[in-house]
Amino acid sequence: MSEDPAEPAGGTAERPDGEAAQHADGATTRLFEEHRGLLFSVAYRMLGTVADAEDAVQDAWLRWASADRSDIQDVKAYLVRVVSNIALDRLRSARAHREAYVGPWLPEPLLTSPDVAEDAELAESVSMALLVVLETLSPLERAVFVLREVFGFSYAEIAEALDRSETSVRQLGTRARKHVEARRPRFAADGRERRAATERFFDAVLGGDINRLMETLAPDVALWTDGGGKVRAARRVIHGADKVGRWLRAVSSSPFGGVEPRDWVVRRVSVNGEPGLLVEGPDGPFTVVTAEVDTAGTVTKVLMVANPDKLRALAEGRRLPM
Repeated sequence: MSEDPAEPAGGTAERPDGEAAQHADGATTRLFEEHRGLLFSVAYRMLGTVADAEDAVQDAWLRWASADRSDIQDVKAYLVRVVSNIALDRLRSARAHREAYVGPWLPEPLLTSPDVAEDAELAESVSMALLVVLETLSPLERAVFVLREVFGFSYAEIAEALDRSETSVRQLGTRARKHVEARRPRFAADGRERRAATERFFDAVLGGDINRLMETLAPDVALWTDGGGKVRAARRVIHGADKVGRWLRAVSSSPFGGVEPRDWVVRRVSVNGEPGLLVEGPDGPFTVVTAEVDTAGTVTKVLMVANPDKLRALAEGRRLPM
């Protein structure tokens, strides 16, 4: 896959249509387009998939195009409020589906610009590992966390957006922050150290030396593999360096999705603000791998997405607007 700049996610989706769009004037459309990237970024962090985020943005457009805009003082706040509530509704309905998902559920990965990793807070805000933790929050907690901790909205603004009291929003935010901090400590090592440790892990996986691979893994490393029941993947999270190392070694030396290892094309890419391995065959990408490292420079978590439904955006070379 080319590393050339690609159209941002949310930028190649079909532009608004329907009756409301037909009656929208140029200024109305232009105002919405100015905030499209932000709206997609909010929805993606709340929902974890590109398709759901794009649908939320599309629904936000339809509401914006048909709204009485004469009383709207702050367009950005209005649109964020609309897309947040749409995403909340979608997240609530998605919970039942994700609980019945075959194997571990992981967010849909997206390409990011390599320089995103230089900003630790920005990289963490969209990292696969953080999005996994956000899945364990309630929909309201997740909405408050994303709007407050990622996008810096005030509690008063969030309360208005979610139609909740400021007191309840503060309580939700406190619970969400404590929950996330307990399960996903902020990066202690700087970006270069994290990338170097991750690259050592990738080199070991591709090199085929099990002893070298084991040296890169923390004793309690966990491996998450999302195949969605459509391709070969572990149905449960695998724990422990020995099991994870041997599983990775076996997968990297045997056919995957009908593609022999000799026919794989492995590319180093930036995925959700982190280094990633994108593995492609004749028909396009069939897996992407990212890793989380600790301050000792060893890998504590490996996330492997192989569900073909979650690789379409990568196949298109689309990037996440930050």
